[in-house]
Amino acid sequence: MGKTIQTTNKPPEDWSCIDVSDWLFDQGFSQYAQLFSQQHKIDGCTLLELSEKDLKEPPMSISCLGDIKKIIKAINLLRTFSSYGYDNKDSQYSNPEDPPANLAISNEVKSSFTENDGCIVESVTSYKTISKRDVGTDDIFEEIHLLSREDIIRHVESPDTHSKAIWKLAIAFLYCLLSLWITSFVMVIVHSRVPDMKTYPPLPDLILDNLPLIPWAFEVCELIGVILMFIWFIVLFFHKHRIVIMRRMFSLVGTVFLLRCVTMLITSLSVPGHHLECTAKEYDNLSDKLKHAFHIWSKLGMSIQGVRTCGDYMFSGHTTAITLLNLLITEYTPDSWYLLHTSTWVMNFFAIFFILAGHEHYSIDVFIAFYISSRMFLYYHAYAYNSMNLTSTDSRIRIWFPLGWFFEAGGQGRLLNEYEWPIQLGKIIFFIKKSKRALSPPIKDNDKKFIFNDYDSNTNNKVRNRKGKTKK
Repeated sequence: MGKTIQTTNKPPEDWSCIDVSDWLFDQGFSQYAQLFSQQHKIDGCTLLELSEKDLKEPPMSISCLGDIKKIIKAINLLRTFSSYGYDNKDSQYSNPEDPPANLAISNEVKSSFTENDGCIVESVTSYKTISKRDVGTDDIFEEIHLLSREDIIRHVESPDTHSKAIWKLAIAFLYCLLSLWITSFVMVIVHSRVPDMKTYPPLPDLILDNLPLIPWAFEVCELIGVILMFIWFIVLFFHKHRIVIMRRMFSLVGTVFLLRCVTMLITSLSVPGHHLECTAKEYDNLSDKLKHAFHIWSKLGMSIQGVRTCGDYMFSGHTTAITLLNLLITEYTPDSWYLLHTSTWVMNFFAIFFILAGHEHYSIDVFIAFYISSRMFLYYHAYAYNSMNLTSTDSRIRIWFPLGWFFEAGGQGRLLNEYEWPIQLGKIIFFIKKSKRALSPPIKDNDKKFIFNDYDSNTNNKVRNRKGKTKK
């Protein structure tokens, strides 16, 4: 059943009790119309101020939780309309001091009617326009639409379509690539500023001072990271909501590694071990720095691929990547997969141990990396799962969490961990057959006649042969 939206042009705050009653009928809450409009005298302003607590507690005391949630959702939608719509007073310049006569600025309300399950639905769109009239033509207007703050909020918070989700994914991917590139360039800068090992020996560290050096430990840590990455790509490949998950992954990785850039650049710690043999690397020009940064970026900063960096401490990039992979695998696989979850957590902690055993980072680097990565993951997903409720109750959330608001507003919240085969064989076979038909040469009419005549002659010969056999 489609729901109708009120057709009055009055703003909701100017509604009377009768208008509220009509609105409840339109939204499918006719059983509460008398309770709202007659018993409690709720007008438009009072309706916009209602909360879920008001509906649950006396004197309203609505007992059906589903109706309470639906009414609050409809009121929140009404508040959104009230903030940017329903003002149909056109303001046009007429004073001599104002812009020319062929230029008008107005607040417009446009209504479009659609039929949904037999109901006529009116959708109200309000926006500011600049209308410029070309005097030389017959009343032809050129309109430039001005996006206000409310328009931007409405577009961002509108429900995600497939094309909108793809655009968000592309933006998140570019954001992640840019963040990793900046991280690589900052690593080049801090390598040129690494303190001299003779002047600044390794700092005292409670764990490193009591843990003997294992030369091959750091390579084992990176191999664990490769295994976790392989597991995660398999999960992502078969997950039904892979587009949303990739968007969240890219935005998280980009944000955490941007934070790492700040911590690396602000303070340069001394090298944690004498075995590293790190010295400040000088570059002749900017192009050499960019080449080295591209080398780090393209090899993902992994020593098993020939990348060697110094000075990138406070906090550990390897710990960040491995922790995020572990949390992503745990979050986007069913809760009943205990063996996989236990294995990824064990690999995560073993990777941290091998980082420390290789004396590649201080203990504080690993601790801060694990804490920031896990907190950012939890905060982002907590916001993603409750973004609609948070922004409807406090508009400042959009300012406090701009990245999460942009990527998650209008999203699906918590996702069901469902899996599917991403490549549909039926469509591929159909596409191949269609391509073959398109590439094959067309059959001419003369060829068709020849084929049919030849077929008829062959069938006649067969009939004659059969008759000859029966006679014999």
